Amino acid sequence: MLGRLTEKFKSLEFRTSLFVSVFIAAVIMSNVLGSKIAAITVFGILIQFSVGLIPFFFTFFILDAINEVHGREKTREVIWTGVLVLAFVSVVTALSVMMPFAARSWLGPDQFNPVFSSGLRIIIASIIAFATADLNDAFVYHRLREMLKGKFLWLRSNVSNFAGQTIDTFVFMFLAFFNFFGLLGGYDAAYVVTLALPYLFLKFALSLVNTPFVYAAVRWLGGK
Repeated sequence: MLGRLTEKFKSLEFRTSLFVSVFIAAVIMSNVLGSKIAAITVFGILIQFSVGLIPFFFTFFILDAINEVHGREKTREVIWTGVLVLAFVSVVTALSVMMPFAARSWLGPDQFNPVFSSGLRIIIASIIAFATADLNDAFVYHRLREMLKGKFLWLRSNVSNFAGQTIDTFVFMFLAFFNFFGLLGGYDAAYVVTLALPYLFLKFALSLVNTPFVYAAVRWLGGK
C-alpha cells in the first residue's frame, strides 16, 4: 500500500490533483472560517485578523506553482473550478440554514445560524472578488514569466500576489460594505478603505512569507 502511494507521488498528474484539491479546500475553508477574528501580539503589536487568512495562505503558493509548471490555461481552469465549487457550497449552506430544526438537534438556531448564515451580499462579494483577483493574479504572473524569461520566481510571485490581493481586498470590501448611492446599507468610501488597508498589509506580509513555499511547491510539483 505504501509502495503504491509512493509511486503515485511520482506522477505529475497525481501531484497536480493533490494541489488542486488542497486549493479548493483552502478556498472553502477561508470562507467558512472567515467570521472569526483572532488577535495575536507580535513584538508588542496587537494584530487582529480573520482566521480565514490561514487556509487562504495556501492558495498563494499553490496557484503560483501550477502556473509555473502547467501554464496560464491550467491555472484559469483551477480558478474557475474554485469559483463553481464556492458557489455550490454557498447555495447548499444557504439551504441548510433555511431548513427548520428538528426537536432533537445537536445544535440550535442560536448556535448554527450565526456561523453559517452569511448574507447574500457577502456571498456574492466573496465570489466576485475571488474570481477577479485570482484571474488577474494568473495573468500578471504569466506576463511577468514571459517578460523575465522564466527567471526571478520570487519577484513574479510577489508582484502577481500583490496585484491579486489588492483587487481581492478592495473589490470584496466595497461590494460587501459600501453604501452604493444610498440603495444598500453600508459605509462611505473613506471608512471602507480604512477597513480594507489592515487586511491588505497583512496579505502583503503573508505573500512575502510565502516566497520559500513557492520555490518548494514548484520544485515538488515539477519533480525537480
